[in-house]
Amino acid sequence: MKIWNQFVELNFKCMVRQFKYFAFISYSSRDTKWGKRIHKKLESYSMPATLCNQHGWKRKPLKPIFFAPYDIQPGGLTDELKDRLRQSRNLIVICSPNSAQSYYVGQEIEYFHQLGRTKNIHFFIIDGVPNSGDKATECFNPKVEQLGIPEILGANIHEKVYRWPWLNRERAYVQIVTKLLDVEFDSIWRRHRRMLLQRIILWVIGILIVLAALVGTWMVNRSVDVEVSLNETSMHNNNLPPLSNAVVTLMLENETKTDTLSKINKTAVFSNIPAKMMGKKVKVHFSCEDWCVTDTTLKLNKNIILNISRDITAFGHVRFTLYSPQVLPVAGRTILIGGIKARSNAQGVVDAIIPIEKQSVIYSLTSSEVLLQDTVIDAKCGDSDAVFIKNHL
Repeated sequence: MKIWNQFVELNFKCMVRQFKYFAFISYSSRDTKWGKRIHKKLESYSMPATLCNQHGWKRKPLKPIFFAPYDIQPGGLTDELKDRLRQSRNLIVICSPNSAQSYYVGQEIEYFHQLGRTKNIHFFIIDGVPNSGDKATECFNPKVEQLGIPEILGANIHEKVYRWPWLNRERAYVQIVTKLLDVEFDSIWRRHRRMLLQRIILWVIGILIVLAALVGTWMVNRSVDVEVSLNETSMHNNNLPPLSNAVVTLMLENETKTDTLSKINKTAVFSNIPAKMMGKKVKVHFSCEDWCVTDTTLKLNKNIILNISRDITAFGHVRFTLYSPQVLPVAGRTILIGGIKARSNAQGVVDAIIPIEKQSVIYSLTSSEVLLQDTVIDAKCGDSDAVFIKNHL
């Protein structure tokens, strides 16, 4: 066996030295795109290292392959082309209705046949139907039949072995490779499929990584809108003025945003907030006349509910001085302020805190101990406000 392998290796090396080109690609100018594709595929094809060692091949054993547009300008079977054909071990005919009707492709097949290398003519079918008899679909040049070239099953990219056309094309490439090297097809094709699968997996992984990076970048750099809704936690009182001109401030790391609300059921909207801020702690400030100032720190999200409450002293702290007709402070008298009892001190000052549920903008004043000249008072009164009595009861 070892002697046989050495013989095969020596025979291959001798043939390589005998020919300048491993193969000559014959094609119609209308199929130049396919010629370039096959030329690139074959010259770049790497064989398994074990086979290369066994046969004495290079990893890319099919180089060089003659392709007219890359080597000389095409234009009929010139002496130069004949010289290239003589220096080529194999002839690859790209078969299609175009090449079937090409006079020059026929000449190249005929000349290679005359060189006595008929067995080294290989057909690569890219379009049409072999031996269809119809000029519109026939893919074999008439010279094949005229010269009596034995019918050889060409590598056909449209042979429907697999569901996917691209995989059938790859199979055809491997077929032509194994025919050129005269090696068994199945093992090479199994290896090629494994490599294709590995490439697809790597390609998919690469795409997923890129997509993940793009999505991550978008998620970090995108902008979101944050809405802040107000929730009154104090007891609601319809007698008091509704919230208006409330200022809500959102304090971010490097930016402060402010919105003004005309009603409590309105929502403060803060646009163009960096998405990377979501979940981070931020400060929210609320201020409005007659309401308690709110300063809080919370985790930022798209919908924030901010609890607020009324300042119970705004309309609930009533304070005034009780005077006699002679403008003297009246001490020790009980006054009902909106039904809430309060008593004047030694200086005549009446000071009362009204529960929020009973608060109002204006309070009625009554007393069972004195006859009051003033019977109402503004809720926002103070020490300077005076209430006079007419006389004692």
